[in-house]
Amino acid sequence: MANKVAKIPVIDLSGENQEQVAKELVEAAIEHGFIYIKNTGKDIPADAVHGAFDMGRKIFKAPLEEKQACTIQKNNRGWSAMQYETLDPSTQRVGDFKESRAFNFGEFINGKADQPMPPTIAPYESQINDFRELCYNLCLKINTLLGIGLQVTPPDFFKNAHVRERGASGTILRFLYYPPHSDTPDANREEDVRAGAHSDYGSMTLLFRLKGQAGLEILTQDGKTWAPVPVVPPGTENDPSPPILLNIGDLLSYWTNGLLRSTVHRVVFPGPGKTSVAGETDTEPRYSIAFFCHPVGTTLLEPVPSERVRNHEEDAQAKQGNPYAERKVLTADEHLHMRLKASYLQLYKDKE
Repeated sequence: MANKVAKIPVIDLSGENQEQVAKELVEAAIEHGFIYIKNTGKDIPADAVHGAFDMGRKIFKAPLEEKQACTIQKNNRGWSAMQYETLDPSTQRVGDFKESRAFNFGEFINGKADQPMPPTIAPYESQINDFRELCYNLCLKINTLLGIGLQVTPPDFFKNAHVRERGASGTILRFLYYPPHSDTPDANREEDVRAGAHSDYGSMTLLFRLKGQAGLEILTQDGKTWAPVPVVPPGTENDPSPPILLNIGDLLSYWTNGLLRSTVHRVVFPGPGKTSVAGETDTEPRYSIAFFCHPVGTTLLEPVPSERVRNHEEDAQAKQGNPYAERKVLTADEHLHMRLKASYLQLYKDKE
């Protein structure tokens, strides 16, 4: 059962005192793992967000045979159908209920997608690339602020690890569609899982949502209670578009010896006649857009050169042991592929 709405801080990255902004960002990443990034249109204009959602609708309305010709591969690019992905493999027996569930776009080279494109979508390739660029640049900005806030040496440590000129990465722009509650199997049960309980793979995720669409919940720190995450938290009602929801991924948590928190979350149907957040409903299709930011694939995930990260490791060892203390140093690609293999069980089984 859902608890009261999640208490997640709202941060305006455009503040004049960038050191203070960086400090607030780091503290929120440590305490919550999720942060609302106030979207005033300076980094990602409202028109660009609205246009991206229009693009998402076009993708999922494209003929099925076009999408099937672009079925997702081990490089995590392409279309994944309903019940293809299992985000909570420890408890789920089948994949998540997402009709025409997702379309992933990887790297663009000279403005062109490096993967098959449905013919219906091909004329809009440049628009997808432009939105992806806006998300990429915002992630570079956030990585810079995290470096400043953690007093990493050098402060652009995280940013440099994500600069595409150093090589390819697993960064993905994902368009998502969830059918309304009434259109899904067993629609009369109390609660249905749209996306199983999971934490994200990479450094960080930028999540874009539409007003009025219910579903996202985070697991609170007691490890037992789910708290809904409003699309429009108090204080953002009059912004050009809802805040961008930033969450820290497993890779960045691993990289910082667990200092930055990767929070478990899920997407659910509240159940017939129920609402988790006032003004939000599951009676309409739910669209969302996620930008999964990853470092360059060859980046070694050695502990971050930050005194605060080192102190956290030492404190954890002294108190109860640090699960990150003894580990193999992975590359960013190795970390990603380990997670993908667990999530796309059917894909890897089919390829064996």
